[in-house]
Order: sequence, then structure tokens, then C-alpha cells
Amino acid sequence: MTAVRLNKFIADSGLCSRRKADELIQEGLVSINGHKVFEFGVKVDPDNDTIKVSGKVLRANSNLVYFIFNKPTQVLTSMSDPSGRPTVADYFAEYKKHRLFPVGRLDWDSEGLLLMTNDGDYAQKVTHPKNDIPKTYFVKINSPLSQGQVDKLKNGVSIIGGKVKAKHLLPVKKSGKDTTNQWVSITITDGKNRQIRRMFEKIGIDVLKLRRVSIGKLKIGSIKKNEIRQIPPEQALKVFY
Repeated sequence: MTAVRLNKFIADSGLCSRRKADELIQEGLVSINGHKVFEFGVKVDPDNDTIKVSGKVLRANSNLVYFIFNKPTQVLTSMSDPSGRPTVADYFAEYKKHRLFPVGRLDWDSEGLLLMTNDGDYAQKVTHPKNDIPKTYFVKINSPLSQGQVDKLKNGVSIIGGKVKAKHLLPVKKSGKDTTNQWVSITITDGKNRQIRRMFEKIGIDVLKLRRVSIGKLKIGSIKKNEIRQIPPEQALKVFY
């Protein structure tokens, strides 16, 4: 096997994303042939070098898999939680051998489309800010938006982490007897913590429910809440279209 960068090898093994691999290296948890390394860019030969993370030997992973999960609310986008809260790992117990991890995050109190994979390189590309991948959410709000509020969201508002804006913002047709509250569809390319809730809070609107429905051109479609669906690599690539 050709020599590869250490962080890429760790990510490709399915242990974590490349960004997380950098953190593990920085924390001194990675060794090559018995020697700790702290350089992100060092190269390794997977056929001849012994790479360990936290003392455990890491193997190359040739079985890359991709899943869509319709995450319910009150589930942590993490594979473990020291406080014992429910995590996405609880739903993927039967796939433990694949060593999956979530691609990006979806807040505790948000629901909808979450990608799970063991492909660290793919996860890095999906989450990297430079790729500007659009993510669309359906948002239930406590009152209709005025034109002024719509303009503010489209032009950009300042929240913790910087200035952000809606790439697209459209009303979603009301259904049933829900006449007090309404749904809007919002598309963003940023990925700051609790971004959409903070954007609406900035213009004086409360978010009652938040559901992610697409990443790029990959849509949640008819997948029901709590449902897991494995998808082929070519479908996973729709996020980049």
C-alpha cells in the first residue's frame, strides 16, 4: 500500500473523521512503531508500520459503508456520552463491527437527516466549510415572518461564531388546523452550533421544531423517524451535486 498521511489513514480506518484524527494526534494518543507522534502531516506505510491509537492497533478498513438515519429529538449526535444520555450509537448496535460515526452534527432537540459512515475522508469533505454544501431544514416557528425579517435572514445576521445567512427561505404550506404556527424551509451552507435557532432568535422568532430534510441533493424522503437505511456509495455522493 502506498504511503499516506497519518490523519487520513486514521480516518480511512473508520475510527473517526480526519478532523478528530488531528485532535487525537495533537493529544499524543497516536503512535507509529512504538513512538508517539504529534505531526498531522507525517506519512505512514500501512503495510509495514504499526499504528496505534490509545494503545490499540489500527487496521486499514476496506469495507466503507454509508447510512441515512432519521434522528429523533433528544438523541445525542455522538457514539458515547459520559452522562448516559441516549446517543445515535444506541440505534446502530447491530452495525458495531463497521465502527460508524456521525457526519457532522444535529442538535439534541433537532430531528431529521443524519449521515453515518466509517469513511473518514468522505466525512471530512462533507463537513469542511470550503465545500459550502447546502443543508435544508423545515422549521416550525411561533409566528409568521414579516418581509423585513425575511430580508434580515437572507442578508445575514450576527450570531455566536460570526455572520450567517439563509441561502434560501420559503414558506411551507400549512396543513390541518395549525393556523397559529407555521413552517418555513431554510437552506444554509454554514454549520455553526445551533445556527438556525440562533438566527431566528436574532429576529425575535421562537423555533418550535427543527427538522433537517436534505444535505446537498441527498434527501430524507420517505424514511420514517428512527429508521435506518443503508445507501450505496453513489447515493452518498449526492451531497456533492
